[in-house]
Amino acid sequence: MMAPILESLKTEYAGRMNVEFIDVWINPDAGKQYGIQIIPTQIFYDAKGKELFRHEGFYAKGDILKKWKEMGVDLGVNPSQKP
Repeated sequence: MMAPILESLKTEYAGRMNVEFIDVWINPDAGKQYGIQIIPTQIFYDAKGKELFRHEGFYAKGDILKKWKEMGVDLGVNPSQKP
């Protein structure tokens, strides 16, 4: 359920947000590397690679964008939402 949401964010916020999807069923070692214990898990990093926030379970697109805003990240206006 998260894959289409992440793909949408990746496309809509290209150049402003880097979205990576790791399928731990295909690459189980990646799950270990990031300490994944529950699928899905979303991890938010700053530009320097420091983990800022981690969420386990489904996370709606609006909630992801809201969380970035709460953390003070301005993603700017989504070009598809311009008048």
